[in-house]
Amino acid sequence: MEKILITGISGGQGRLLTRRLLEGYEVCGVDKVPWEGHPRDVEVHVVDLRKKKFEDVIRTEMPNAVVHMGFIRHFRGDEKSRHDVNVRGTKQLLDHCANYGVQQLVVLSSSYVYGAFPENPFYMDEDHPLSASRSYPEIRDLVEVDTLASAFIWKYPHIRTAILRPVNVLGHYVHSMIGQYLRIDRSPTMMGFDPLMQFIHEEDVAEAIALTLQHGLQGVFNVTGPGQVPLSVAIRETGGSALPLPEFLARPAFERLFDWGIWPYPAGALDYLKFPVTLSGKRFVEATKYRPLFGLEEIFQSLVR
Repeated sequence: MEKILITGISGGQGRLLTRRLLEGYEVCGVDKVPWEGHPRDVEVHVVDLRKKKFEDVIRTEMPNAVVHMGFIRHFRGDEKSRHDVNVRGTKQLLDHCANYGVQQLVVLSSSYVYGAFPENPFYMDEDHPLSASRSYPEIRDLVEVDTLASAFIWKYPHIRTAILRPVNVLGHYVHSMIGQYLRIDRSPTMMGFDPLMQFIHEEDVAEAIALTLQHGLQGVFNVTGPGQVPLSVAIRETGGSALPLPEFLARPAFERLFDWGIWPYPAGALDYLKFPVTLSGKRFVEATKYRPLFGLEEIFQSLVR
């Protein structure tokens, strides 16, 4: 059996993916935190991607493929530390993949790397520029990770490398920023704005990664769910209510609250409550015949309080 190594295996998405891949692969993984009660036939190494010990894991496990999703995606810690973990950790991982015979690599990026702007077209394809850093500098590390992986595709064409950019992920186990936002009883919105948003179920993300491995994909792929709805509908369907705020008051207030550690999102995140970031998933569907298993009602139900 082919062996798959998963970074970030102890997180919600890592656990879901592990159980999905065990149907046809040998699975091992690394994470900075342990996975208590992991399946007996899954080896979990508690290591930091930036350390020599991680290279030892790659050398001894000798995986055929690596799925990289061991990122810090929240803003609870120091910004420099987050950037170092995400960017330097990814650079180390890419070097090890090139040096130790990894045949396939999947990097789980995000739709957020495109950025939220008024000029965004509907259904952006994979060739659209990654501009999130312009208005949301706190996630420049995720843009850099995506860019590093894109360059890796061209530098090492013999390693089948795929970058997946899923839309907003919701589910019971995955702790995404949008999921945290929709769990607030009164979700703040920008007065006068109600952007269309796309959502995908956490299980469909695991399925998309499995299909990527199965088909040996190479390149960049948007991964979308069953459709899109206005933000106000998503808030209502997950059991919350909208709290419209004027932007001229909300932006400086949220900026201060974030700096004080009271509010979990930087002010740049407010643009995603104003402007649509809708993606075309046509390329991935054509490559894999992928169809989402969960409809919007089931996706929202997974988050209902």
